[in-house]
Amino acid sequence: MSKASSHGPARTLTDTHGSTEAPVSEPARACPRSSVTYAKLLLTAVFWGGTFIAGRYVSQDMDPFTIAFLRFAMASVLLLSLTWKKEGRFPHLTWSQIVLVAMLGMTGVFTYNALFFKGLRLIEASRASLIVATCPAFIAVASALFLREKLRLVQVAGIPLSVLGAAVVISQGDLSRILTGGIGWGELFILGCVLSWAAYSLIGKTVMRRLSPLVSVSYSSAIGALILAVPAAMEGPAKNLGHASWIDWASITYLAVFGTVLGFVWFCEGVKLIGATRAGLFINFVPISAVILAGLVLDEPITWSLAVGAALVLSGVCLTNRAARSG
Repeated sequence: MSKASSHGPARTLTDTHGSTEAPVSEPARACPRSSVTYAKLLLTAVFWGGTFIAGRYVSQDMDPFTIAFLRFAMASVLLLSLTWKKEGRFPHLTWSQIVLVAMLGMTGVFTYNALFFKGLRLIEASRASLIVATCPAFIAVASALFLREKLRLVQVAGIPLSVLGAAVVISQGDLSRILTGGIGWGELFILGCVLSWAAYSLIGKTVMRRLSPLVSVSYSSAIGALILAVPAAMEGPAKNLGHASWIDWASITYLAVFGTVLGFVWFCEGVKLIGATRAGLFINFVPISAVILAGLVLDEPITWSLAVGAALVLSGVCLTNRAARSG
């Protein structure tokens, strides 16, 4: 799955609707709007869970760089159009911002998606989603190491729980396979996704102090698409596009529109309207929706190692996210 960042304007409804307005009943006004916001956030989690299913399907027919390029070429056009509409212009960047945004494109768009589609060609969507779900744990560790952010006690408990869950999923219940080198390339590619997303998130913390999330994602998506064009051309466009079915094109469109643009916009709307704390809770539904959709659409079985790993990963993620939100 290519996923959006939760760093952004965390204004609540009270912040948006100040005391200078007419004295309209806040609960009567907020409840319908909040209900729509919660519905959008739940759909966003389903959209992001669905990226694993769409990615798994299209990666069987097309090469990874080609899929990633088509996804972000399409998404970039939509995101840049939205940026122009909301900002009234394309904001200018300083040289330092250009370098940082380019690094976002390299880590979160180029590297993440190349590894994502390579991994999904080799392993099940449900397993991949649970490995990627350990991102908060790796981000917390990386933030402590490189940004000197303090780890809370609950995070110290949640991080190894998430990692243990991922180890169960990766090894399919036989942890000795990790020590004996019995892990396949698919698992390693998806683990690389986690590391590249952790790097993207750390860089994003710096970038989004000065730029809005929409501008950051729009520019980094465009830069990532440009970089992806080179290896995509080397994979043989005629071969990839010639063998693409309508379902492949539907999957790419889904990845671009629902998994990238709509998911990002709706999540940022949620952060703005109900705050980052409550909006962030919905991220926990992403691996759940991915596992359910993989079973329904791809007929992937839910094995005991997948169930145990899922329970451990989600417990660890909940602890890590709760600590991060309370910080």
